[in-house]
Amino acid sequence: MSESRSPLLAYLALIGLALIWGASFLFIKVAVHDMSPTALTLFRSVSGCVALAVFVAAMRKPLISPGWRKRIIQFAILALTGGLLPWIAIGWGEEHISSGLASVLNSTTPFWAAVLIYFVIPAERPSALNYAGVLIGLAGVVILVAPDLVRQGISGDLLAALAVVAASFSYAVSAMYQRLKLRGLSVYEVSLGQLIATVLLAIPVAAPALPTVHFEWLSMLAVIGLGVFGSGVAYLLYYYMMNTIGPVRATGVTLLVPVTAVIWGVLLLHETVSLPMVAGMIVILAGIVLTNVRRRPRPAVVPESETAAA
Repeated sequence: MSESRSPLLAYLALIGLALIWGASFLFIKVAVHDMSPTALTLFRSVSGCVALAVFVAAMRKPLISPGWRKRIIQFAILALTGGLLPWIAIGWGEEHISSGLASVLNSTTPFWAAVLIYFVIPAERPSALNYAGVLIGLAGVVILVAPDLVRQGISGDLLAALAVVAASFSYAVSAMYQRLKLRGLSVYEVSLGQLIATVLLAIPVAAPALPTVHFEWLSMLAVIGLGVFGSGVAYLLYYYMMNTIGPVRATGVTLLVPVTAVIWGVLLLHETVSLPMVAGMIVILAGIVLTNVRRRPRPAVVPESETAAA
């Protein structure tokens, strides 16, 4: 996918990904009732890998690229930082905290990305306005969920919350690594390579927990949904965004996840929308807009000698 394409498609991808991931935390909450976080990670990566392989084959794209052997370590690092570790951490966290709180903590991903990119990729440092947008977006998330937190309290324990924050940091590390090492690769190759590596890494980790898995139909539907949409389709959208608008703007999708979670609640569960929710959404959208304001190119400096000659 070329970076020179109009960013409009990338922002449409951002909306689609936000809608998908808005339901993912609910799916995780359902699934961990019947299986461990490690088993969930394995089943999710397998179903996502199969679905993505079918899609890539249907698109008549190569399932295995000629230079795949050279990228085994790179795919493994992506799988570790963008799949295995954060999925297990979020799954374990949701055994102890609500899915809503987990989605809020996950929205710190663009903050970590904005911090890391300042040191890791200086050429792509966001502007001060972009950094302000990230902070405003985080404030909007707090406004959005504040009524629920006041009414229900922050259930769960500190370690579970820290695990989800650590997962968010791991996602940011993965985004930086992809931007540095795999930037020019096809989104199909990166997505499928990462999922295959995640499956291989998850097998030995999940093996001890497999005998305790309860194959209830609801939890398996949740796992399949996580794999097919939350991983397979989502990776294609995510890496397309990474290649088009960069890691900070792409990870900004996590700021929209609490918003889409509210939308799903209204559409599927007939939940009501309060004034603080609307205010939070508006602030989040304002933060997203500011995060995506691009720097104006600096005008070329003309040497004085050339100016005089003219």
